[in-house]
Amino acid sequence: MDAMKGTRPFAPFEWMIAFRYLRARRKTSFVSVIALFSFLGIVLGVATLIVVMSVMNGFHKELLDKIVGINGHIFLQAADTQFTDFDEVVTQVAGVPGVKLVVPMIESPAAASTANMAFALVRGIREADIKQLPGIAHNVKLGTLDGFDTAGGVAIGQRLAENLGLRIGDKVKILIANGAQTPFGVTPRSKVYPVTAIFQIGMAEFDNLFVYMALPEAQGFFNKDNQASVIEIFLRQPEDIDSVRSKIDGTVMRPMIMTDWRERNKTFFDALNVERNVMFIILMLIVLVAALNIVSGLIMLVKDKGRDVAILRTMGATQGGVMRIFLITGASIGVAGTIAGCLLGLVVANNVEAFRQMLNRLLNANLFPAELYFLSRLPSVVDPSEVFAVVVMTLTLSVLATIYPSWRAAKLDPVEALRYE
Repeated sequence: MDAMKGTRPFAPFEWMIAFRYLRARRKTSFVSVIALFSFLGIVLGVATLIVVMSVMNGFHKELLDKIVGINGHIFLQAADTQFTDFDEVVTQVAGVPGVKLVVPMIESPAAASTANMAFALVRGIREADIKQLPGIAHNVKLGTLDGFDTAGGVAIGQRLAENLGLRIGDKVKILIANGAQTPFGVTPRSKVYPVTAIFQIGMAEFDNLFVYMALPEAQGFFNKDNQASVIEIFLRQPEDIDSVRSKIDGTVMRPMIMTDWRERNKTFFDALNVERNVMFIILMLIVLVAALNIVSGLIMLVKDKGRDVAILRTMGATQGGVMRIFLITGASIGVAGTIAGCLLGLVVANNVEAFRQMLNRLLNANLFPAELYFLSRLPSVVDPSEVFAVVVMTLTLSVLATIYPSWRAAKLDPVEALRYE
């Protein structure tokens, strides 16, 4: 008895009794069943949180890479007069520190037609520039960009080529509403071009939209002789966008309208961040429910083990010792569930595309249609800081959930418990 009173906190006998209470017995199997459901709830909650947060991070990174990889970081447009001096502006901007690539373009909507017809965004660009575009240069699947300026053809996205039934060497008709001026008004203009290259950016919306042609050809076709409609600027370090913008503003001598990718895509990425935060809160409720299951399970365990607690107290166990026993019992469920959920979540998050393909085959369905989600594959990026935050919050909730039942166990009066037993 005296030895038990002098025992240090979290002594081996406290751990032994705590784990003994977790084992199922015929009369009290319901307590272990509740513990099992609490454990599974924490495992699923933690794993789901890690997987969903990783997929949302993957969406953000992939979409940002695709959008910036083909559209640039900063955009310049003429403010007052026609943009005929774009070569001079390109030279000025290219000398600004931090600028990697400056691309003058003609950009205009059009229709692409074969036996079918589809909407397209036609871009006029120089061969030297298109070969340096991050989203195009290394993603040409068929054909070549060599001789792009002189071939008289176009490069189109893979999904657009599939929709129009086009292969390398086939002809595609480009149509625009604003063609030649006649006494009867403006007539539509159309011209047939051979397909010289097919690219796949990996973002369904872009692969089904863009058509590239040589800049001189686009200037003539869209009635913009010696003009550019926009200059796109790619930076060496995208995080320096504010400082580079101020330098460009001080370098370019003519009035310009300057925007960047954040302004053009603000609504889209804000919505993605809101969705990510809401998903985090919703999925954290799963962990909270599992933690509440720990509370209910421990309260039942305390009521069931009232006689055992009374005997321990009469043998010399302190209130603190009894409280620690039930703390260990409840916290062990949370710790084991968190570790198992973290491992499961990391395995799934790092192989999420393989799991998607396996489910597609098993269910004979497409669980991630590119037409709806913009990307051709399900992305996932595991952020160690987020995983750490999920683990810490889950462990905290699990430990907090054990405090009240453990306190109730420590406050049991051994005399009353034995009397009514």
